[in-house]
Amino acid sequence: MRTQLPRILATTLLACTLLLVLLGMNFSPIFLWSVTPRTPFSEARAPAPPDYTQPSAWSALPELQDLADTVPPSSTAVEPSQAPVDVFYIHPTTYIGGEWNGPVDDSTLNEATDRVATLIQASAFNACCAIYAPRYRQANMTAFTGQVEKGQAALDLAYQDVATAFRYWREHHNRGRPFILAAHSQGTAHARRLLREAVSGTPLRNQLVAAYLPGIPLAESTLRQDLPDIPFCDSPEQTGCVISWNARAAHSTERIHLREPVPHAASRSGPFLCVNPLTWRHDTEPASPERNEGAVFLDATPPQVMPGLTGAQCKDGMLEVLIRADMPRDFMSRLLDHSLGEGNYHPVEYQLFYTSIRRNAVERVAAFLRSNALPTPRDN
Repeated sequence: MRTQLPRILATTLLACTLLLVLLGMNFSPIFLWSVTPRTPFSEARAPAPPDYTQPSAWSALPELQDLADTVPPSSTAVEPSQAPVDVFYIHPTTYIGGEWNGPVDDSTLNEATDRVATLIQASAFNACCAIYAPRYRQANMTAFTGQVEKGQAALDLAYQDVATAFRYWREHHNRGRPFILAAHSQGTAHARRLLREAVSGTPLRNQLVAAYLPGIPLAESTLRQDLPDIPFCDSPEQTGCVISWNARAAHSTERIHLREPVPHAASRSGPFLCVNPLTWRHDTEPASPERNEGAVFLDATPPQVMPGLTGAQCKDGMLEVLIRADMPRDFMSRLLDHSLGEGNYHPVEYQLFYTSIRRNAVERVAAFLRSNALPTPRDN
C-alpha cells in the first residue's frame, strides 16, 4: 500500500494539473455560461429601482466621504464645495450573477463597485471637479457579448436608472453648472445614449466640458450621425467634445468580445473612435512612454504610481499599447485579464493613463471656464 501511495498522489496531482490547464484554456466560455441568465428578461423579476433622493443610491456624492475622494500620492484635490465643474460618472459592469440586472441594495456588490470602479476611475477627476456617481441596476455582461435582442431589455432598464439619476442630478445638484460626463465599458454605452437623448441638441450641450468614454468600441459614423453637434476631441484643451479609446497590445487575443449595444450591425462596424489619452488627439501620432507621467493603481497596497509604463498609438480604431513592466494585479484581476484575452487591457484603460486623464481634466476645465460665462458657485 505504501509503495502505491506515491503513484496515487502523482496521478492525482497530474489529473488536477490537467484539469486546471483545461479550465484555463476554456475559462472564458465557462465563465460566460455561468453568468448567462437562464430565463428570458422579465420586468417583474427586476430588482427594486434606486431612490436617488437617498445617499445610499450613489457611489459618490460631494457631501460624502467616499472612494472618489481618494488622492494618489503627491497629488492634491479640489474641495468639492469649491469645484467650478461637476462630473457625472457612470461605472462599468461590476455585477457577476445570473440575473438580467444587478440589485442596488446589495452591500457586497456596492462595495465592489466602489472599489473597482469609483476608486480607480472616478477619482481621476477630483483635482478639478465635484463627483456624482449613481448606482444603477446594471445589465448582465452578456448583454454586451451575445445577441442584441436578448439583452436589450436589461440594457434599457439599466439606462432608465442612469437617465433618472442624470435628471435628478441636473434638477437638484447641477443647476446649470458646467459638467464632464465620464464612464467606462457598460457605463460608456449608457453615457453615449445619454448624450444622444439628453444632451445633444439641447441647452445642456453648452454646459458640456467633455465626455470621457473609453471601454466600448464606438463607431465614428454612428457618433457623427447621432451627435452632430458634439465633435471628436482633437486637442488637449478642446471642449464640448467626446473622447474614447480601447487599449490593446499589438497582437492581443479577444476571448470575450465587448461590442456597442446598438441594434443595427452596420453601427457596430469600424472605424472606431480613438483619441490618444497621452496626446489627446484624434490621429495616429505615436506617443512614447516618456510622455506618460504615470499609470496609477489605487487598488494596490500601497497605491502605486508607475511613470512611463506604456506609450500609446491609435491604429485602426484601437489604442495600441506596449506594457513595459508587471502591473499590480490581484488574483481576481488576473483571472479577469485571462478571461478577456492576452493583451486585452480593457480593465485598466483608466489606470494606464490615470495621471494624464487627471491633468487633462484640469486643463480642459480651465479652457472651458476661460471661454464660457456659466454659473459656477455651488448652491448649498
